[in-house]
Amino acid sequence: MLEALGEHPGKSLPTAFQDWSNTKAAYRFFSNANVSEDKILEGHFAASDLRTRATDGPILILQDITEFSFKRAEPEKVGFTGTSCGRKMKDGRHQSHAICGIRMHVSLAVTPEGLPLGITAAKFWSRDKFKGTRALKRKINPTRVPIEQKESMRWLDNIRLSTELIGAPERCVHIGDRESDIYELYCLAEDLGTSFLVRSCVDRLAEDGDTTVSKVVATIQASGTHEIRFRDAQGKTQQAVLSIRRATMTVRPPIGKQKKYRHQQLQIIHAEELNPPEGRAPVFWKLITNLPVATHADAIHKLE
Repeated sequence: MLEALGEHPGKSLPTAFQDWSNTKAAYRFFSNANVSEDKILEGHFAASDLRTRATDGPILILQDITEFSFKRAEPEKVGFTGTSCGRKMKDGRHQSHAICGIRMHVSLAVTPEGLPLGITAAKFWSRDKFKGTRALKRKINPTRVPIEQKESMRWLDNIRLSTELIGAPERCVHIGDRESDIYELYCLAEDLGTSFLVRSCVDRLAEDGDTTVSKVVATIQASGTHEIRFRDAQGKTQQAVLSIRRATMTVRPPIGKQKKYRHQQLQIIHAEELNPPEGRAPVFWKLITNLPVATHADAIHKLE
């Protein structure tokens, strides 16, 4: 089945399977309520487990979200991934339309050298509501909504599933972008005895609760600099010298969740570009982790 679909990407099932008996079997397979993504990927997960056990040292678990977009006559039967801006209307606004498709939240295990070991967790879903969501956010404080009722719960689910699959939480380092900056994620990592390294997007309460992480870091002298090369939005190679500040501090939960979650002792790394060129936004990376960061070299290691 995978071979037939792989040879005809984006085509209909009758086109991919050619004859009616194979097409009917495929329809039965996909309509079977007992068939889930976990069952389909079960063999791959088992292979990922074997490959991680055959390696030594830390295992980096990279989490991210991607989208599969489709054109369908009845898109509501598939679901939606988000909205996109269309043509410009007479009043100057852009017409928006929902994008038909499926979202995938996946965790990929790799070695520190970058060798892929396989997928350790994957979740697929689509959305069915867009209108009124911004107005709803203005009425409800998102920090007071239980994590179980949010899409962001998938970050926690993948950490739990990946750690369970590998069976060695002390070896796992779960890495995510700014969307993974979730306080409940910090607490879950502590409960599981595993590690995380994420890009921060929230200036959280710190120390005694009367200040924030960024304010504390601003008072700390830089431990040194580090030169990096990266590609900009146009794909051109750029060079930047970063000033690095690092600190260990008490990070506190959002006000609405302080009764449920306790404070965490975490390491903060801020890397800000020195003398950025005109016409390009300066590089400014903010990382938060429960891994030890005792030296300037440790901070550079986490950045890389």
